[in-house]
Amino acid sequence: MRNNSGIFKRVPPNSSLQFDFVLSDKVLIEKYPSIERWGNNMPCTYVLLKQGTNIKQFNDKIAGLIELKCGESNRTLFVKPYSDKYLYGTYENGVQVGGRIEYVKLFSIIAILILIIACINFMNLSTARASRRIKEIGMKKALGADRKSLIIQYMGESIFMAFLSLIIAILLVELFLPQFNEITGKHLRLNFEISVLLSVLCITLFTGLVSGSYPALYLSGFNPVTVLKGKLNTSIGELWTRKGLVVFQFALSSILIVSVLVVYKQIEFIQNKKLGFDKDNVMYFDMEGRVAENPDAFLSEVKNLPGIVNASSTKFNILGLHNISGDVNWEGKNPNDKIDFHMQFVDYDFIETHNIEIKEGRAFSKDFGSDNSNILCNEAAIKIMGFKEPIGKVINLWGQNKQIIGVTKDFNFESLYKKVNPLLFILAEPSQNLKIMVKIKTGTEKETIDNLRKFYEKYNPGFAFEYKFLDEDYQAQYVTEKRIGVLSRYFAGLAILISCLGLFGLAAFTAERRQKEIGIRKVLGASELGIIYLLSGDFTKMVLTAIIIALPVSYLIAKNWLDGFAYRIDLEIWYFISVALITLFIAWITVGTQAVKAAIANPIDSLRNE
Repeated sequence: MRNNSGIFKRVPPNSSLQFDFVLSDKVLIEKYPSIERWGNNMPCTYVLLKQGTNIKQFNDKIAGLIELKCGESNRTLFVKPYSDKYLYGTYENGVQVGGRIEYVKLFSIIAILILIIACINFMNLSTARASRRIKEIGMKKALGADRKSLIIQYMGESIFMAFLSLIIAILLVELFLPQFNEITGKHLRLNFEISVLLSVLCITLFTGLVSGSYPALYLSGFNPVTVLKGKLNTSIGELWTRKGLVVFQFALSSILIVSVLVVYKQIEFIQNKKLGFDKDNVMYFDMEGRVAENPDAFLSEVKNLPGIVNASSTKFNILGLHNISGDVNWEGKNPNDKIDFHMQFVDYDFIETHNIEIKEGRAFSKDFGSDNSNILCNEAAIKIMGFKEPIGKVINLWGQNKQIIGVTKDFNFESLYKKVNPLLFILAEPSQNLKIMVKIKTGTEKETIDNLRKFYEKYNPGFAFEYKFLDEDYQAQYVTEKRIGVLSRYFAGLAILISCLGLFGLAAFTAERRQKEIGIRKVLGASELGIIYLLSGDFTKMVLTAIIIALPVSYLIAKNWLDGFAYRIDLEIWYFISVALITLFIAWITVGTQAVKAAIANPIDSLRNE
């Protein structure tokens, strides 16, 4: 029993450190004396520095501390601000190379691209419908209005539209924020702090200025005499600008669609990839109370329960092992090599419980007497050591000789972002282990868990039976990627929707502008199909151009993202062909509705309306 010496406030839910109570590190040291060795990396260390401490100078002082205390080591010490831990959590060789901040940047870029697409629509439709404002512009210029005042007017209209959109956007955010929080697993809420409010207002103002700049300059540049005579001709430059903007926005949309497809296929690959060990129907729970006092007796009885295939104990979860040591030596090792080996401390039957395949030799077994001086290695470890016939070879671990009795096939015990690292299985005293692993027979999960719970509560009174499944832990490693996949689908859908709205508006305007031409063509015998082809042809060329530009760019982006995985899908040609066809089909549907409407209109009405 330990006395309660204080009560702390509830840990905020957004903190990465979640715990129910705090114990002195002396309790941990009593159970694991090796934790005091300088080479042990089990505990995380938090340091409170004095105000004004120079971080770089401090890191320079502690950089070689481990090598000083342990001798040769390939590790170095450094400190980073705790506030950086969540977003900047990925390091290689002591250098920060990524983390969640990469996804923040990714979605920021996507948001900017969607905003650009919306701005392009505004520019296109404003300039395309300039003919509607010809007389207004001509009259104002004739009455003395200068170009500057007209630019201010049209810029003002654009900025007003942007701020009106901001109000609608805030309402939509408030409406959909609960669903967004559910998808992302966050607890976000609208917070109108001064800094946030100023940022939003600046973005809105910038959007209004960007989207209104080209239309304002274009409309204000009309010659009043030409305008009042009704002789406004569309310049080649204007047409190419408008077409270029359409190509640009559909290229962005195609890139987003390819990205969504690749993310989806990679996540599907991750979920279905065979890892080399059995993670399905394997549950685990912590060793507490009587279970920790005599795990052998507990495991012996658990194995006899109906529906239990096998059971064992281990120090660490098999997924994402964090116990690493460089203090491994063998005959012929280059003294300059500084190689880290992962360590898994296990009990008998651990290999069998996880169905890990033995390539050579055997697993730990009580049939051969004590295996405390023996060790198992995976293929990656044997490859590094360079043993042609590893069984019977001796390696030195922490000053103790261990004989290799078996070699397991490589299996993915870490994230698929990483290749299989060298791994050693060490037979530990059951009392030193922390978790019980249980393999359940498929199809008997519910009744087996109920029986195990009843047995546990009877065997270990006063302790709650709290368990997890190994396959859930595996899926949890990729929860960020899954959320990215879901969010990407929404963003890609939004981008293609905005692009199609712009294309729909241009198609409607084009059909309206060519109403008389269409009427004359129909009177002269043109078919409805021919009219549809005529109106759709230019837009089809623009979308095809966008696709031709987008596919190589999307290939490079997808390849760059997939390169972060050690195990990944191949970028097959059908991904890009299907996206091209989808984009083209969506564009045809968008333009086709207006083309069909114009084609089936009565030519007499078209000619009379002009």
